[in-house]
Amino acid sequence: MTMESVNKSDIEYIALGASLLGTGGGGDPLVGKLMALSAIEKYGGVELISIDELRENEKAATFCMVGAPTVGVEKIPNFESLENVYTEYEKYYGYKINAIVPSEIGGVNSMIPFVIAAMKGIPVVDADGMGRAFPEMQMDTFSIAGIPNTPSIFADEKGNSFVVTTEELEWTEKISRSLVDTLGGSLMNGVYLLDALELKRHAVPNTVSLARELGKVIKNFKNPIAHLVQDFGMYCLFTGKIIDVERKTVGGFVRGKASVLSLEDSESHGVIEFQNENLIFLINEEVKCTTPDLITLVDDETGVPITTENLRFGMRCSVIASKADPRWRTETGIKTVGPRYFGYDYDYVPVENLFKDEV
Repeated sequence: MTMESVNKSDIEYIALGASLLGTGGGGDPLVGKLMALSAIEKYGGVELISIDELRENEKAATFCMVGAPTVGVEKIPNFESLENVYTEYEKYYGYKINAIVPSEIGGVNSMIPFVIAAMKGIPVVDADGMGRAFPEMQMDTFSIAGIPNTPSIFADEKGNSFVVTTEELEWTEKISRSLVDTLGGSLMNGVYLLDALELKRHAVPNTVSLARELGKVIKNFKNPIAHLVQDFGMYCLFTGKIIDVERKTVGGFVRGKASVLSLEDSESHGVIEFQNENLIFLINEEVKCTTPDLITLVDDETGVPITTENLRFGMRCSVIASKADPRWRTETGIKTVGPRYFGYDYDYVPVENLFKDEV
């Protein structure tokens, strides 16, 4: 891949595709998309580069919003908080950042790198640290590879900034989540200063371009769900109508579940449970897919993904699943983001093994 310019149409597609990869989390992509479009209009276009195009002596940083997606609907991200976190990041490290790499390819956090990149005139790397979205800060491919997620820089729109340094990955999450909860439920975050070799070894490659291709399918095809299944190896697990949503914001997360009733079989009942992101899907109390594999609710007709904060009674939807990056399927990956980590009494079984029983 050679360096390419990202235009406004690309932003539309990337935001849409990233919301599919975001598994219901990562924040509402509409907000991030509007910010990215505004930034490109004001500051100029953004270049997208492959991991291989980052020179040996160059380094990339990750920036994202940390907090509950429900809060992001009301406490909308803004340019001031992004400017503040970027400034504090460079001040702390004493290093001029050469590129931005998305921390996760999901929702608003797929767009924030483009906002900062436009503001600062630097490229975005076609990769991310998850291949999807996860709710906690230690849940990325850099952390499970042993790269510390500390120091972690936080800032808000009021000029407050904080540096969190810890000895263990899990403590970064605990302390940061408490900080976020105290300061209104969401903050901007900068973490990791990654060189080219670290990105090549540990980032999930080509996820931005994948999001763009997925977005094109959803936007332009008459039957997008069929194309997602046929062309991208995804699985359509269930189709029905949302009949109940339980959702609350607690501890810096949005937690809850949605119940979906089949329109073809009144005895068939699906339940999807989430903590920011969708974690597990069951049909008639039988597990059909769990984290780390991707689970996303989409509009049954348009294929547009439905984030957890936007779930509503009466929505007609399909449950789409796809395979996680192989690193999440390792022993370390499953220990970090598998169903038992989130308190479920189930072992992880790959979605393709669960799905084959249905066909």
